[in-house]
Amino acid sequence: MATNTDVDLQGLLDFVRDRHNLVLITSRKDGRPQASPVSGGVDEEGRIVISTYPERAKTHNARRDADVSVLVTSDEFDDAWVQVDGTCEVLDGEEAIEPLVDYFRSISGEHPDWEEYRQAMRDQGKSLLRITPSRWSPIATGGFPPRLADD
Repeated sequence: MATNTDVDLQGLLDFVRDRHNLVLITSRKDGRPQASPVSGGVDEEGRIVISTYPERAKTHNARRDADVSVLVTSDEFDDAWVQVDGTCEVLDGEEAIEPLVDYFRSISGEHPDWEEYRQAMRDQGKSLLRITPSRWSPIATGGFPPRLADD
């Protein structure tokens, strides 16, 4: 049976924190949507964080138009999901290094060698997208509408 569960910001972050499969929606120059499957987490400030590269379309789009949406899915296709709309900040260079450490921790926990990780992020020239949620849908599951569940 399909469900919709309204949650406050804390409920949203609790839901997103354990799910790392996301689809980031940015806007192309012509206004059409650009969808990018990504991995993400939630930082200590309650922002959705995504590691990327400065030359990727999602990064260019987020720099031009900071209004983005993120579809957060569960591991199973027919399990719960939520859409989050928010404002995206792009971090590059040294400014991104410590937030990238937080990103890694939010998804994978502790790294065996943080200095090695930091250097790898510098060598790869990684960027970080930080999305501050401003509104979100109910947490939903697919399936039959409740009116058909009793049939």
